[in-house]
Parts: sequence; C-alpha cells; structure tokens
Amino acid sequence: MPLYLFEGKYLFAHGTSLGVHAFRSKHFTADVFVQYRFMRLDPDIDEFYDGLEKREQTTDAGLALTYQHRWGKIRIDWVTDVLDRHNGQEAELAYRYRWDRGAWSFSPFVNFAWQDSDLTDYYYGVRPDEAQPGRPAYSPGSAFNFGYGLNTSYQVSERILAFGNFGIEEFDRVIEDSPLVEESGTIVFYFGAAFMFGNVKKATTPDVERETEWSWRANFGYQASGNIVGENNHGDFSKSEFVDTNILGLTLSKLLNDGPRVDFYGRLAIYRHLERGLQDNFFSVAPYVMAMGTGYGRWSGRPVFRWGFGFGFSYAQEIPIVEQIKQERRGRNSNQFLNYLEMTLDFPLSRVTKAKALKNCYVGLTLVHRSGIFNTSDILGNVEGGSDWITAHLECLR
Repeated sequence: MPLYLFEGKYLFAHGTSLGVHAFRSKHFTADVFVQYRFMRLDPDIDEFYDGLEKREQTTDAGLALTYQHRWGKIRIDWVTDVLDRHNGQEAELAYRYRWDRGAWSFSPFVNFAWQDSDLTDYYYGVRPDEAQPGRPAYSPGSAFNFGYGLNTSYQVSERILAFGNFGIEEFDRVIEDSPLVEESGTIVFYFGAAFMFGNVKKATTPDVERETEWSWRANFGYQASGNIVGENNHGDFSKSEFVDTNILGLTLSKLLNDGPRVDFYGRLAIYRHLERGLQDNFFSVAPYVMAMGTGYGRWSGRPVFRWGFGFGFSYAQEIPIVEQIKQERRGRNSNQFLNYLEMTLDFPLSRVTKAKALKNCYVGLTLVHRSGIFNTSDILGNVEGGSDWITAHLECLR
C-alpha cells in the first residue's frame, strides 16, 4: 500500500488519513481529519457468507485532540461515517510513549475504542432476512475494544527510514459472539520504508533564488498500447488496440527541496479525458511528488536535458473506458481511485531560441500511468492493471 506522508503548518497527510491542524501549541493539538476504514465483508470469500449483503469499506471524518509531554502522548478522537455505509460512530482514547536509542526509535501504545451499535451491526450483525441454519440473526449493540502494540523505526540514512509496527486488538464480547466472527481479536504486522524530503529531520537552507520556484505544464497525448514500465519507457509508442482516446492536462508544481543531484517537487495534475463518444468526457486529478534530475553540458555547465519520476495517486470522475474494457475482458476489478506514476524527459528551449518568454521553458515527453499496483493494495480496490498515456508537454518555470 502506498503511503503519502506530509506534515505542514496547517495541513497534514498521515498515510490513510488527512486533515487540518485547527489549533497547535507546544503541547496541545486539535485536528479535523478524514480517514479510510478498511473493514469490509465480501460474501464471495466463503460459502458460509452466502446470502449476506456485502459490507463496504468507507471514509470516516471527525475530530482529534492530542496532548504531548515528556511522559508521553494522549490522543482522543471521534469519527463518524461520511459515505452512509455503516452510519455509525467511533471514539478512541490512546496513549503512547516514545524513546530513541541511536538510529532506533521505539513507541509502545495502548488504546480503548468505543463503537456504537450502528457500526457494529453493519460489520458484525446478521439481519433477520440474512439468517440461515448455523447463522442466526444477531445484533451486537455497542462495543468496547482494547488494543496494544509497538511501533519501531530505524534511520537507515539521513533521508531513508525503515519501520515495522505490531499491534493486537481484542474484541468486546458482543463482537466475539457474532456468528460472523471466529476469532477473539486481530493481530496486525505493518512494515515498510520511507524517503523523506524537505526539513523533516533538520532545518534546510534552500537556494534563495529558487525558494519560491514553481512551474506550469500543459500536455496532450493519446492512449498507449503498452505499459509505462517495460514498454513505453523502452520506446514502444504504439496506440492502444482497444480504444482511440486522448488526454489533456494542466499541471502546477512547487519546489519542495533542491538537492545536489535531484530536486523534489510537489505537483497537482488536472486531466481532461477525451473519450471520443465512447462515454462522456470527464476529469481526473493526480497529486504527487516528482523527483527531477538535470543533465548539464560538460564545458558550458548549461542544462542539456531533464528527467523525472513521479509517484502519487489518481482519482477519476469516471473509470476510463480503456480500463473498463481491459478489466472486463480479464474479469478483474476497476476503481476510480488508483496509484499514479509519471516519467518525463525534456529539453530546454533556450538551446534553440533566444526568446526571453521561453528562457526557462522545456519541451518533451510525459508518460502517464494509472494502476492498482498488481492487485496488492486493498485501498486501491484490489485492481490488477490500469491505463497509460503518451503525451507531449511544454513546461515553464517561474
């Protein structure tokens, strides 16, 4: 599962939650946030669940209060369903303490969570019309769950962090007694790695001339036949054999970190999908982080080319027609929310023209890709496959 982590003065993104710091002081923080709830029940996973209505994942929104001191951190949060799935509420009280030992960090935690009857009935209840022999009707009512665990991390280098988390949640008896539940709780392992840019670990002094640098980019292209990795990036620019559609994009970019070899940009791309009568045209949006490197002339020291790789996520108003066709033929899922990849290669116009308006402009190719990361990510709808576009672009720095 891809995680996008950002901590700003007001805005934050903590993996599967994002929000606004409504108030911050030395010890106290009040947040407004939304978060993804992974719980679901798919009746197709086992014949025991035949006749049950599918229980969907959802998005919750709420408030969080955090107090932090040298003896640890206490957090109280409350959330409610905003997609009308379970229509319930949950409140949680959590405590954690962190200590550092060299490159290692350890943070044990405990939490108590209250879930109201609407939430528990949706995920653990059995309605009378769903009851069968061996699966009686059941309504658990509100529940109190208890959890505890340990979060660890290791600072591999100044920019790379490896982490591994372990947690146990013990169910309230009313959940454990549900005919849909076989265990008394859950055990969770969570591990990964992160690359940190900006001033996460220490203050940085950006180049004064570039501190306010931003850019705009316009690009236009067609639906590709191949995949961004292994085909498009190896020179296969053939059009899709499924559909003949186009994409038109506008991207705004802000310099986040100017490194000695690679710069990092925060980008927001807005695309108009031109489906050419196969379905209505629609928009998609892609927030992402871009790593951009520059090649310089050996003698002149002037830019000769730029290359870039972007990683983020894409949300489309409608599922692109090519994804519908490809996934339906293979009997696989499709989803509006998918992972986003981008590769770019361009060249400075200053090498061929002296026009002042084009002094800091580049032309080149951008490869645009949406995918579900090979059916590995539940938050992306367990999608295997996606879509690709080959586009020409003009980008100007300001």
